[in-house]
Amino acid sequence: MDLVHDRRGSGEPLVLVHGLGSRWQVWEPVLDQLAARYEVWSIDLPGFGASPPLPPGQTADIPTLTNAAADFIAQHDLGTPHIAGNSTGGGIALELAAQGKVRSATALAPIGFWSTRERQWCQASMTNIRTLGTAARPALPALMGNPITRTLLMAQFYGRPWDLDPDEMVESTDALIGAASFDDTNASFAGYLVPESAADSVPVTIVWGSRDGLLLPRQLNRARRRLPRARHVLLEGCGHVLMADDPDAAARVIIDTAS
Repeated sequence: MDLVHDRRGSGEPLVLVHGLGSRWQVWEPVLDQLAARYEVWSIDLPGFGASPPLPPGQTADIPTLTNAAADFIAQHDLGTPHIAGNSTGGGIALELAAQGKVRSATALAPIGFWSTRERQWCQASMTNIRTLGTAARPALPALMGNPITRTLLMAQFYGRPWDLDPDEMVESTDALIGAASFDDTNASFAGYLVPESAADSVPVTIVWGSRDGLLLPRQLNRARRRLPRARHVLLEGCGHVLMADDPDAAARVIIDTAS
């Protein structure tokens, strides 16, 4: 399966992987900066964005999505690229780092450093937001167009939701609503932890935003203990989707890791 993707820039390859219910466009705020130094491949995972779901009989769990990303890298002859991922994509980036299939890995607010209660909070939150988005879809343009209601709806994901583009927020919500692989991937979070070997052989950076309302910032402390060889960074004022809240800082940490 070839995944829908965006390719731009030149240099060493850098693969970008989105989170649950998202799409490659979530990386738009940092693409120009990254493409000035790297050949950037931003992918839609199977059943997310514009990529088709997996064939019948395959479940879109973390191992299968990791394999899909690895297959994409091989299919496009990217060798051993750099990789960066957000949320679920961060977990996939660290899985590939543990497997020795990437040159460096930057994980922005990655899954897999949670307690059981924190993981359940994440799963329930994502399900509830998707359900609410579906029910409110006819009114969504108006809701997102108002800075107050946009802030109430998106504060769990963004540190400064009042600054976001309303049309982009509607499109992002549509991607969440329409994600065919959502249920399988969300269910696969149960019991998932990032491999302890993820930072043993390649440069790894774990990044968290101080205003992350989905995967709480205290999980960065757990990441420090689980992956002591990684570099750990807290970005003040950022939420779960750090690339939108502080594009310069998010791009810089990816570049620093890849360098």
